[in-house]
Order: sequence, then C-alpha cells, then structure tokens
Amino acid sequence: MGWVGLRLAAIALLWAGPWAVAGDYPPVRFPDASGWGKNIQRTMRLLATSTPERPNTVRILFYGQSITEQGWTQLVEADLRQRFPHANLLIENRALGGFAAQMLVKTAETDLYPFQPDLLIFHVYGAHRDYEDIIRRTRERTTAEILMQTDHILRPEDFTEETEAAKLAPVKEQWDAFMNHKWLPALAAKYGAELCDQRALWKAYLAENNLEPKALLKDGVHLNAHGEWLMAECVKAYLRYDPKLGPSPMEDAVKTYEVGKDVHWIAGKLRLDFAGSRVDVICKPGPAAPAGVLIDGRKPSAWAEPYGFTRATTMPKGMARVKWPVIAPIGSEQPLLVEAWTLAATKDPQNDKLFTFTVTGSRTGPDGEGRSDVRFVSKSGRVVIEPQDWNVTYALGLAGIKPLPDTFDVAWKVEPRFVDEFVAPGAAEDPAFEITVTLAQGLPNTKHTLEISGSAATPIAGVRVYRPVRVATKP
Repeated sequence: MGWVGLRLAAIALLWAGPWAVAGDYPPVRFPDASGWGKNIQRTMRLLATSTPERPNTVRILFYGQSITEQGWTQLVEADLRQRFPHANLLIENRALGGFAAQMLVKTAETDLYPFQPDLLIFHVYGAHRDYEDIIRRTRERTTAEILMQTDHILRPEDFTEETEAAKLAPVKEQWDAFMNHKWLPALAAKYGAELCDQRALWKAYLAENNLEPKALLKDGVHLNAHGEWLMAECVKAYLRYDPKLGPSPMEDAVKTYEVGKDVHWIAGKLRLDFAGSRVDVICKPGPAAPAGVLIDGRKPSAWAEPYGFTRATTMPKGMARVKWPVIAPIGSEQPLLVEAWTLAATKDPQNDKLFTFTVTGSRTGPDGEGRSDVRFVSKSGRVVIEPQDWNVTYALGLAGIKPLPDTFDVAWKVEPRFVDEFVAPGAAEDPAFEITVTLAQGLPNTKHTLEISGSAATPIAGVRVYRPVRVATKP
C-alpha cells in the first residue's frame, strides 16, 4: 500500500475445498473456509433469513478508490442478488479513484458514515493511521459490519515478502508487507472486522496456475477482466452465512422494540428510553395525522448533530459535474440550516493553487469572502474551511480538466438526517418490504428518551435503535 518495493518469490500453501468455476478462467480453490465470515454474520443472517413474506432490508456500501470502482463489485452485487433473491438489497458504490486513505478519511464524512450501511466492504491504499481512523470512526458512528480487503499482488517479488508481523515496520522497503501482514490483521482483530485475505488467495491462485501477476492486471495496478473475476470470487467466499459461527460482534448493536409488546401507547404518547445514536420507526399500513417527535424533550431539528453536508463538487462551465470533491471536509462552528450553499471562486493569475472566493447560503444569504490559504469562518459560522482541505487542482486533474478554469462554483447542501414529525410514507414497491423512517441519526451515542405524540392508531409497528461501538486505543 502506498510505497513499492518488496521481496517476493513462490509461496506454498495447502489448499482444499470446493472449486469456484466461471467462464474460461482457471478455477480457484479455497482453503478451509469454516471460519470465514465470522464478523459479518448479522448481515449474512439478514440476507439468508429473508423470505417472500418477510424480506429484510440490507444496506451495503463499497468504499475505496480506483480498485473499488472496478467491475468486480458488480459481480459481487449480482451474486448477492442471485443467492438472496428475497432480500431488499440497497447497494451503493461511492469509491473515489485516486483518493488514498489520507483523502478518504475526509470524504468519509459525506460518503460513508451518513449512509449507515449494514455492511461496509472496504479497500484503500495510503497512510496507515488514516486507514485506522476510517475504521475507528465507522465503528463509533455506525453499526456497520466491516469487510476489509488486503491488497492483491502486483509483481513477482511479492511472492517472497516477509510475512512475520514481528519483523515488519512501516518503512518504505517493507510498506506493502507491513500493511498486509501486520497492520490490517491487527486492525481487523481490534475492531472486530472481517479480513478478506485476498493477497494470500491471489498468490496461491497464481502459483497454482503458473501465472505471472501481470496476467491479472491491465496496467501495473488495476485489474483486467480475469483479475476482476478473481477478486469477486475472493470477496464472495467471505459473504457466507453459517449459524455455527455464532453471533457477530455487531449483532446486539441494533435492537428492535415491538409496539404493543416492548413499548406501549400511554395517554397518546409512545415513550422509549434508549442508548444509541440513531432511532428509526418501523411503519405499518394505515393513514394517520402527523405525530410529533421529541428526543430528550427537544425536536430533532433542535439538535446540531443530525445535520450533515453533501460532497462539495464543481461543474465547470460547459462540463459535467466532477464527482471528486474540491473541498473536503467542510466544517461549521454554529448550528446548521437545511439549505444549499454556493462558493464562487476565482483563481489567482499567478498561482494555480490559490483562490479567492465568496460563499452564499440559500437561506443564510451572502456569508463572507476569503482566500484558500487562510482559515475561513463564514459570518454565520455555518461554513468553516481549513487551508489544507482545498483540493481543486488534484480533483479537477482526476477529471481530466486542465488547465484550471479561471472561475468556478462549488456547490454542496446541508441535509436533514431527522424528522420533527412522523408522517406515514407511501407504500413500498413490494408490499412485503419493511418501510422505516429515520427519526434522527448522528445523535450523541448516549442515553436518550424518545417521545412520539400520537395514538394507538398511528401506523408504527416498532422502534429500531442503533448503538455504535466505542474503541479508543491504537494497536
């Protein structure tokens, strides 16, 4: 990951188990996989126990950089949909090619944590401390199970790299070996994540079939069709449900309370004391008047935390919008409003990395001007931009936009991740699908009291609470 330069040659592993065959590619033989998937069994249980009468909704996010943008993720998605046809699968790929861990640790603020996945499938190159920050924050701010991937191999010398953790250090000469054989296994163990060791599987597959690493690559790093197939096979092998593995570490992070059994309407109030950072209601058929929502006696909109920014992207005149954020992250010092923001930037004629700008909110109005090399706090305090978080040249360069335009606008929004009133939504496409409404997410992960004002006729079947896990120490 990051630096290159390792010692490698042939590795001998004993392989047994079923063959996975596809197309004209040599099949891959997996080792004893009896323990694979241990830490993602909540997701796999939801998938495996879905029925036509009771399909479970499962949210899966692929996140990373250019490797995760490739077609292997579509093969994995197709496999899941084929194996679990009754599940309501909500799958997104928000990978950003070219963004290493030190960049994704910033964009995860808009891309990863707000999505609130049940399962995160993650691979990225880059700085090891930033990699850990992403995993730690995923644990602290979501209830996602995590499937981390080691790296595939790129060159023949990778076969003989040092694999003994005690002999590895985060230095240039050992970087890939350090990440794959020491850092990532330690992170997975510490945070209760599943580790797909596709590096070992890759080496064994190449050795088994007398192939060079380049046989699976279309350039020095990215996968060709054969490599995409193999990576999909590696990941799919971990996406298995086995009750013998026992509950996932995240099984108790999500709890559902049934109305009429666990919680009750009393004098027009539905009250629940809970601990967590997100609370949803599960809907049932039936119209009803809007029901007011309070959390600790306050409307969700009165909390600062359940507001969030979207990606800050640009659309140079006459071009498509660039998906890579040109500023990340954007912060605030004062409570946010639900509104759209525009930053109008002008490039310094003598310095392509220096910009002057103004910011305007659709509700706040004109909110100040600044320079990209100076910390900016808008007049309202609702926009804060640090000098190191400007990324215009690199982001537009990834989109092939050179030279930089003299002027451009940056746009983002503030999203409400809450509702102040529960209103029964319309029916789902499939009437068997569970319909939920998030009352608030991003709350402080502490004890709270939920109060809904309505009646027994209010179409709420249950309340679901999400309580992330806290892990503080470093490996």
